[in-house]
Amino acid sequence: MLMRTDPFRELDRLTQQVFGADGTMARPAAMPMDAWRDNDTFHVEFDLPGVDPGSIDLDVERNVITVKAERPLRASDAELIAAERPRGIFSRQLVLGDNLDTDHISARYDAGVLALQIPVAERAKPRKISITSSESPQAINA
Repeated sequence: MLMRTDPFRELDRLTQQVFGADGTMARPAAMPMDAWRDNDTFHVEFDLPGVDPGSIDLDVERNVITVKAERPLRASDAELIAAERPRGIFSRQLVLGDNLDTDHISARYDAGVLALQIPVAERAKPRKISITSSESPQAINA
C-alpha cells in the first residue's frame, strides 16, 4: 500500500559511521512520519513543529504525494550555543499503491502535526460477487 522512499537513508548511515553514532554531523530526520490503515482510511502523520502552515505545500501526482515545508532560518546574529533543530526547506515523497483514492485526500495541520487521510478506493474494497447458474431448478417426482 505504501512504498517508502528516502534516497538519503544510506548516506545518513555512512555519514554516522564516519562522524560518530550520535549523528550530529548527519542530516537529521526533518520530517518523521507515521502511517497506518484504519478500516477504509489510510492515515499519514508528519511531525513538523515550528513550521508555518502557510509554508506547507502538498502535491499529488498520480500516486505520489509530495510534502514540502519550511522552517525559516534565524534572523538574529546571536552566537548559537546549540543548533539541533533543522531549518530550511524540507521535502518528502510517498509512493502510494493504486488501491488508494488520491482524488479525495484530506489534510489538517494542528499542533505541529500534518495529518493526511486517504480513503481506500472503492475498487479496492472487498465485495461479494453473485453467482448465477444456467441450470434451472427441476421438480423431482417420486
